[in-house]
Amino acid sequence: MTANWAAVAATGPALARTAEERFGAFTHHVLATLRKDGSPRTSGIEVRFLAGELWLGMMPASLKALDLRRDPRFCLQANPGEGTGMGGGDVRIAGRAVEVTDGEARAAYVKEVEPPQPFHLFRTELTEVVRTFVEDDTYLVVQVWKPGEPVRTLRRT
Repeated sequence: MTANWAAVAATGPALARTAEERFGAFTHHVLATLRKDGSPRTSGIEVRFLAGELWLGMMPASLKALDLRRDPRFCLQANPGEGTGMGGGDVRIAGRAVEVTDGEARAAYVKEVEPPQPFHLFRTELTEVVRTFVEDDTYLVVQVWKPGEPVRTLRRT
């Protein structure tokens, strides 16, 4: 089961807001994809939250785009920022990326973002959003969202 970003915002609004803030704090983040041989590849990427979707845009024929065309599974990690503060926690998003080659969605993205042409555009189908942070210098807190489920919060010392 997968869902778009609007589903995350509807069922876990606080988690969605925090995730958007974490991704908005920095321009570049880390995308993990799978190479032809199944080994992981990490790449820098810029992301956008627009119209209830999480979008991944990338240069033409980039290795990450070719990876996603072959195997759409991905994991995305927000830039942790400087030092060890992790302002807002560590946020990771996993799912599948679906390439958008034409249509209204692509046109709306181009109008809003004005990316350099040509480019690959992927809409995401999400399977998990996870935020990990420290609370009161005592608890490690993990918030987990999955499609069709409420946000679960786990605390451990």
